[in-house]
Amino acid sequence: MRIAWLRCWWLAGAALAGGCASVGSPFQGHLEAPSAQVRDCAGWYAALDQTVERAALRDAQYAPVEGFPYLRVDRSHAAVRDRAAKSDAAYMAYVERLGELDLEARQHEIRNLPRELLEAIAGFDPVIARAAALQRTRECGRLLRELDFVRPEARPALLEHARVPDEYSTFGRVAGLYWLTRHAFVPSIRRWEAETRAAFERRPDEALPAVRYAPRGSGATPRRVVAAVLARANFDPLARVQLSERELDELAAIYAPTFEISVLGEHDRFGQLRWRRGAETPEVDASQLVVYVQAAQARYADTSLLQLVYTIWFPERPPNGAFDILAGRLDGLVWRVTLAPDGEPLLYDSIHPCGCYHMFFPTPRARPRPAPDELEEWAFVPQLLPRVAEGERPVVTLASATHYIERVALVRGPDSLTRYALHPYNELRSLPRSDGGSRGAFGPDGLIAGTERAERWLFWPMGVPSAGAMRQWGRHATAFVGRRHFDDADLLERRFELDLGAAP
Repeated sequence: MRIAWLRCWWLAGAALAGGCASVGSPFQGHLEAPSAQVRDCAGWYAALDQTVERAALRDAQYAPVEGFPYLRVDRSHAAVRDRAAKSDAAYMAYVERLGELDLEARQHEIRNLPRELLEAIAGFDPVIARAAALQRTRECGRLLRELDFVRPEARPALLEHARVPDEYSTFGRVAGLYWLTRHAFVPSIRRWEAETRAAFERRPDEALPAVRYAPRGSGATPRRVVAAVLARANFDPLARVQLSERELDELAAIYAPTFEISVLGEHDRFGQLRWRRGAETPEVDASQLVVYVQAAQARYADTSLLQLVYTIWFPERPPNGAFDILAGRLDGLVWRVTLAPDGEPLLYDSIHPCGCYHMFFPTPRARPRPAPDELEEWAFVPQLLPRVAEGERPVVTLASATHYIERVALVRGPDSLTRYALHPYNELRSLPRSDGGSRGAFGPDGLIAGTERAERWLFWPMGVPSAGAMRQWGRHATAFVGRRHFDDADLLERRFELDLGAAP
């Protein structure tokens, strides 16, 4: 009786939400369609959205597309809207891709929902509730997408709304008098850059205990094979590189870095994120050496460039004194390589999971462009790298406690007996809990609860919400002065002149 009552309550709320939608909303037509099947599918999406929102379990990695609840978009797909408008084939491919992003996110949301809430809206057998809910979402999404393919008025609305809001608070910047207060923040940014350059120039202290962690696997696939995989983008309607799971695993092993870390305490031992019983913040299990990996894409002119992104997690950044505003629970490093179409790395760049400390490490095939504004955080390059030969990998040296990068070198072949495993980054979106359920590491705001830093009270006029807190992919603002995101599709095109020609 309780489940039936809850289901009625949720569906009634969904109907009320649909009735309040604007007349011009594309989704409103589905809620009011003559076909009972279409109305049921639209109602399913409305009820599922309301349930997820009330449970505060919205997956924040992709942005919802207004008026199309069965679609989501990220910055790399938002950047190819103009290409999607050029032909029916490109538009259909675009809508399918955005549908895949939504289904991916909903898979994690459905997995993370408490069973009683899922049963309330779904009415399925409890044993198969999650699988049935996902299947219904897949089928209804396909139905609603196919209907919108043939509606001329839906195409301009979809392309207009397939945007990702930036991660800056305009209200915060206005209230904080950003155009004035930014001048006070620039000296501290330049000071950090100078200190970082000095650290890169110092000779390594061989007395410090350092451990090298190399990836498992040989990563011996020749670059000509990688180039053939990347060349498939030429035949894609959206000119994007599409990888299978097996191909991603192979490429991730080829380009994975070695991490050399000064280990002076437990805070320097990275590992797998897990939920402990009763915890509100995930913790690091250093007994499992795990690096999380995912694929991303950047645009350069009309070319899609494949990027491989590696994320490691530390238990904390420990305080350096009584009033360290940068200290807090969890810390990490995000390391990214951008590949030329021939498979050679063009450049590397890195942030911490808070979006802080963005640094670029270009090879001679990536020449920095000048900053348009001397105040703006544009492209900090603490070290230039040589061309990366086939079989070479970067060694990224990290300091103890701060986990700052101190230098990058290139090595060939296996260089350590201490090996880490590569896991899909998507695992972080639904981690198993001890009670048998699951929960994502990130909240609906894209932040990891409990990782707040005291620095947020100082940096709020720059418009970055909760500066210093750990963030989900797609939610990384990486500049306090200016506007810059780690996943901006044109991030590299604006800051570097890239040589995409075949290597000699």
